[in-house]
Amino acid sequence: MFPESLPQQLRDARQRTRLLTRDLEGPRLFGPKLAVVNPVLWELGHVAWFQERWCLRLRADESLSESLLEGADALYDSAMVAHDTRWALPLPDLSATLEYQNRVLEGVLARLEKEPDNQWFLYFVQLVLFHEDMHAEAFHYTRQTLGYADPLDRDNTGKGALDGDVELPGGEFLLGAARNSGFHFDNEKWAHRVDLGPFCIARAPVTNAQFLEFVRDGGYRRRDLWSPEGWSWKGPAGGPRYWVEHDGEWRERRFDEEVRLDGDLPMMHVNWHEANAYCRYAGRRLPSEAEWEMAASYSRDSPKRLYPWGDFPGDGATTNLGGSGRVRVSEFAQGDSPAGCRQMLGNVWEWTSSPFNPYPGFVRDPYIEYSEPWFGTHKVLRGGSFATPARLISNTWRNFYTPDRGDVFAGFRTCPIE
Repeated sequence: MFPESLPQQLRDARQRTRLLTRDLEGPRLFGPKLAVVNPVLWELGHVAWFQERWCLRLRADESLSESLLEGADALYDSAMVAHDTRWALPLPDLSATLEYQNRVLEGVLARLEKEPDNQWFLYFVQLVLFHEDMHAEAFHYTRQTLGYADPLDRDNTGKGALDGDVELPGGEFLLGAARNSGFHFDNEKWAHRVDLGPFCIARAPVTNAQFLEFVRDGGYRRRDLWSPEGWSWKGPAGGPRYWVEHDGEWRERRFDEEVRLDGDLPMMHVNWHEANAYCRYAGRRLPSEAEWEMAASYSRDSPKRLYPWGDFPGDGATTNLGGSGRVRVSEFAQGDSPAGCRQMLGNVWEWTSSPFNPYPGFVRDPYIEYSEPWFGTHKVLRGGSFATPARLISNTWRNFYTPDRGDVFAGFRTCPIE
């Protein structure tokens, strides 16, 4: 990302935040107290606080100057403010919160104009930009969880499934981000050699139609398909979240609407336990994150790619990122990886079999709460979803959630068991 583009990128991120929350007011600024969402009013303030903390308040000795908003640290520091308490905090009202956002952004833009070559500062500008991008996707999750309308409604196009597997040769592979290749979060650092055996991986994610076979064949009632942890999580659930059956026809809730199940869309809103149960049913397995990254980036004729289609950012022809709504798994053929996998980036996040652990030689970045506290308890997802801003994602980007989380826009692709 070029420094001269950062002011516009910051404005774009803020515009997206506003677009995703502009119709939320009154009781919807708080909503019910749930473990998987934040109060919208709190989250809007937190985005501004994070931007101010790293770009305007941080001193060279790592101390902090005073905030533009009195008492901001006690309200918005997510590392210190317990999740369950965020609904009861004395938060500024919406108008004051948006004004705080405006003042902080104006301050960052002014500093960018004065210090365009300050590499220390530019690192934190990119950090807060990507942080806001992640919260924009989280606002999508909140709207789906709470049944609010999708403000970026999109009609699906195209048709058809995409069956079959592709073969990868395995061998020595560099897993992780290369040095001097732009901004990367600490959990991507750095590329290191791993040895992989030859493997095959599906050309496309598992579809609704394929998962429906698992559901209709009693997959949620067959204990032999589930790990003990997965069976305990599942409880009495008889099917995927947001799916309902009416007179033999399956439908799903998308934001505030119930729609017919489209069999060629990738399955979404499954957690790691559900993905593994399906794999057992199908006689397949989840890929490791190293296998996933090789399938996305490996080319026999060139170095490892930054994106499946090459080393340049994607566009509307290569990937379904930064929009709203899934497309069918046959779409975006121009974004295929050299191996022949489609939609490795965009459409839905994809669970892998890998636990979220540090790479060798891990050194935490200044934002110490980003990765390190979650090592060993989360699972890795790769690839981004339709709601992920394109500038955020690449072949090496690692997402991570606990294996019970299915509220996110996550699906999966599978590998045959050799």
